[in-house]
Amino acid sequence: MQPYFRDHMTKKLDISVLDKRSDKELYSYQKGAINKIFTLFDEEREDYHLLYQLPTGGGKTVIFSQIVRQYLKNHQKKVLVMTHRIELCKQTSNMLTEFGVVNKVVNSTANLDDQQDFSCFVAMVETLNNRLNDEQLDISDVGLVIIDEAHYNSFTKLFKFFDKSFILGVTATPLSSNIKLPMNDNYDELIVGETIESLIENEFLAQAQTFSYNVGLTSLEVGANGDYTVKSSEDLYTTSDMLSKLMQAYEERSKGKKTLIFNNGINTSLYVYDAFKHAGYPIMHLDNTATKKQRKFILKWFKETPDAILTSVSILTTGFDEPTVGSIILNRATKSLTLYYQMIGRGSRILNNKSTFDVIDLGNNFHRFGPWGADLDWQAIFRSPNYYLENLLDDNEIESYFKYEMPEALRAEFAKSEDVSFDIKKAYIASVKAGETSKVILERSIHQHATICIENSEDIFDALGLAKMLGEDIDFRIERYSKCISKSTHNFLTWLKNDYRLKLRSYLRENFDTLFEEIHGHAPIEED
Repeated sequence: MQPYFRDHMTKKLDISVLDKRSDKELYSYQKGAINKIFTLFDEEREDYHLLYQLPTGGGKTVIFSQIVRQYLKNHQKKVLVMTHRIELCKQTSNMLTEFGVVNKVVNSTANLDDQQDFSCFVAMVETLNNRLNDEQLDISDVGLVIIDEAHYNSFTKLFKFFDKSFILGVTATPLSSNIKLPMNDNYDELIVGETIESLIENEFLAQAQTFSYNVGLTSLEVGANGDYTVKSSEDLYTTSDMLSKLMQAYEERSKGKKTLIFNNGINTSLYVYDAFKHAGYPIMHLDNTATKKQRKFILKWFKETPDAILTSVSILTTGFDEPTVGSIILNRATKSLTLYYQMIGRGSRILNNKSTFDVIDLGNNFHRFGPWGADLDWQAIFRSPNYYLENLLDDNEIESYFKYEMPEALRAEFAKSEDVSFDIKKAYIASVKAGETSKVILERSIHQHATICIENSEDIFDALGLAKMLGEDIDFRIERYSKCISKSTHNFLTWLKNDYRLKLRSYLRENFDTLFEEIHGHAPIEED
């Protein structure tokens, strides 16, 4: 199915039939979207497939609830709303009820003997598939099918049942969760709604303040679904280095704020829980193995605890709204633009005293996708998803732009040094051009590290103490060096990092007096 694009002439829709409460809940951009969608109801064939994009927090459920209400008043056919999770099924049913739409939830225990009494049904995709295959639900008179979170591919298997129905898919990100099943194969046209930037400007959404911590991801593996595997993610994110980086990031940016931590794997989330619990922070863990009672208790605790931390896996990316969230931590990497937007969107709900929220990125996602709310060309992505995905930066390219920056507290220890950086890649290129061996790069790096240690020391003991603080910088330089020489086995890197530390200490002991005099203009002062 080829997508079709048009310049819409907004058709005025009579909304005088709305009661005061419903009218009050609809903003101008929501009414505009409804006008465009109803225009296509009138102009296109009865089995037209339309996709509507609107950011998380923009009110997609409000919009399609009003569409259902208006459709049922003006058409003699029924409506079916599909969701992919039971929580969304209940939320959708409740919203429809608020809009005065009597509806029936088709779940695994629903009695369908009274189905003829209803004009609107709400169903979860798997349950509906079973009911339709068993011919338990009469859909012969369904004129409109609405699909929430339409980017999930589980819905497409049901399209065959609705070959005479107008299908409206709604999503925040019109990019299929499966690269092999592009959305333009199943939808004729995309309508792009209000942008995140516009919703922020008009105070419908909070502004994200992103803090990105550079992370080496080359050990991660990509699975059949096109995203990083849970196994390789857990191998990386459960290491002491990554847990320390997470704790450091939290304490620098999120401490005291209600915080959601997203992980790729239950074990990772449990490691995070243990680390924060041990540090004395109020934290709970939630994953899809929790019972309804446990989930309800945990979410109630999270809502009522001002500085609560909730570490989770997947389960809170959709169907969860807690406006008091002040910080989102992406303790994972993803190649899914949709997941990236969903995770960050959990913090975008506004409150009277909240206009911004923090995003801490520990998966290089910011470098991969750009800032949340960037001006993405959704029409181009819908039309050519492969082109968009193939042009995302890979991890090696992302990491090639990284530059190590000392944490503020550490930089203060080297305050007398004007520059503490050393560009390994630049030094490697220069050494190749000069016909030198690659080992001279590490020799020059060691000399530079020794220099900044001595610049900020009074004696050899001070210098050796500062050298011990350079662990992260040393590791970064070694990892960059290994990429330059295309040799990066785990054992080799471990040996090289340890060898560098030994040589730096040895270099300081052997050359301290000479370098000290060169730097300070006098010999070190010996105490009596």
